[in-house]
Amino acid sequence: QVQLVESGGGLVQVGGSLRLSCAASGRAFSSYNWGWFRQAPGGKEREFVASINWSGGSTHYADSVKGRFAISRHRDNNTVSLQMNNLKPADTAVYYCYAGPQWGQGTQVTVSS
Repeated sequence: QVQLVESGGGLVQVGGSLRLSCAASGRAFSSYNWGWFRQAPGGKEREFVASINWSGGSTHYADSVKGRFAISRHRDNNTVSLQMNNLKPADTAVYYCYAGPQWGQGTQVTVSS
């Protein structure tokens, strides 16, 4: 069974930091692009946050998180991390990891003001 499992979400104050991790199990995802989307409360659409290519040499970020978030890939243990700094209330959302066509179940991030 192919699975992606996110971890690292939680409650943090404005200006704080969190590090999300996404671990793949069941098969190797070495040839896929990985990334993160998020869905804010209130029925908002899921939006792109960041992505990294299969080699780890190319990254992309949404304008709203540039300079604050950093995505990285760890090939030795088949995980991807999202370091989130200077968090804002607008970052409150469920964060979903993807690798190719596979999605994780999501992890909640709440930023309190």
